[in-house]
Amino acid sequence: MKLTARSSPPLAGTVRAPGDKSISHRALILGAMATGVTEIHGLLESDDILATARAVEAFGATVERRGDGHWRVTGQGGFKQPAGVIDCGNAGTGVRLLMGAAAGYPIRVTFDGDASLRKRPMGRVMGPLRDMGARFDADLLPIGQTGGPLSALEHVQTVASAQVKSAILLAGVNADGVTTVAEPVKSRDHTERMLRAFGAEVAVEEAGSGWRVRLQGGQALSGTAVAVPGDPSSAAFPLAAGLVVPGSAVTVEGVMLNPLRTGLFDTWREMGADLTISNRRMAGGEEVGDITARHSTLTGVVVPPERAASMIDEYPVLAATAAFARGRTVMRGIGEMRVKESDRIALMAAGLTGCGVTVEDEPEGFTVTGGPVRGGATVTTHGDHRIAMSHLVLGLAATEAVTVDEPGMIATSFPGFVELMRGLGGHLG
Repeated sequence: MKLTARSSPPLAGTVRAPGDKSISHRALILGAMATGVTEIHGLLESDDILATARAVEAFGATVERRGDGHWRVTGQGGFKQPAGVIDCGNAGTGVRLLMGAAAGYPIRVTFDGDASLRKRPMGRVMGPLRDMGARFDADLLPIGQTGGPLSALEHVQTVASAQVKSAILLAGVNADGVTTVAEPVKSRDHTERMLRAFGAEVAVEEAGSGWRVRLQGGQALSGTAVAVPGDPSSAAFPLAAGLVVPGSAVTVEGVMLNPLRTGLFDTWREMGADLTISNRRMAGGEEVGDITARHSTLTGVVVPPERAASMIDEYPVLAATAAFARGRTVMRGIGEMRVKESDRIALMAAGLTGCGVTVEDEPEGFTVTGGPVRGGATVTTHGDHRIAMSHLVLGLAATEAVTVDEPGMIATSFPGFVELMRGLGGHLG
């Protein structure tokens, strides 16, 4: 099965962003660690999140789907011994956070995933968890993990990573002592915010351009209500299409505006994008707003490397929009992209080059020189949903059609993507 995007008329309309994937994972996991009922509204019902829902159910929580995006998790105050393998599918965030959470309980767990997830590195998470007392029998999935009594850890991150920080903090909930994570640059803070919502005390201290997060072990978590805001990483795709398809005006409602997640929007504005935010409000402890993108004449920029933590998942779609900009867009300090669901730098470089775009690939980044985009390529995605969606956005404004393989993987993060884009007027089929 393949999916093709063709040059489209002006896109127009108002759509709602899918629930945030990061918060959806954490809501399910913390709900299962807690005692009592957690009511979740706006949960992203993607393949990755459904894998996490099955996992926490296997760990002993009761998980019920009550309606569209409405889920109820009844936690038993911790994880129990699962009966079988915990299959996380393609969910890198899911498996790493679950490893951290499970480390604090006296259980033996085997984590596994699909072919893509089996290739992804787990060492950055396993290292600090080992230092706390967890044991592992492999470096790549499938991995057997033995949890149990943990000791608190003082961990200094050399590269900001919300997944590593979150795994340590989730393990720290059941560790003896105060667990501390220091980051040189601030990464997304959803775990800290949500731990507080579940009743834990979390201290955050500014430290230069980063911060230190401290969590006292042994705190009990209580079920709560979680309203999941719209995912800025998913909203990026219809907004990008609005920027590059001539004559377009696209609004995405309810997008989370956490400043640690909005680096792409800042970069687009620096490129000259007509991007406006209205109806700012609070939802689920996060600021949200409605974002409108209008077709814009973009100019290439140098993206500050320190911005990477706030937009690491958005570089593929940034590269797609940069293909239409005047001049060079330089993206560096993003080596982490090479160990995501795929080597995203290599795949974006290959896909854009196939569409007639000039790309310079380097170990820690790449540079895109924009101009008229020919298109006309069939893009290899290696099953990476963001590579697929980024090239489909490109195809909506390219001269010739752009086709992606393995479009089924889009459902890991954005179920309904094709229908939403067609509803705006995009030619996808």
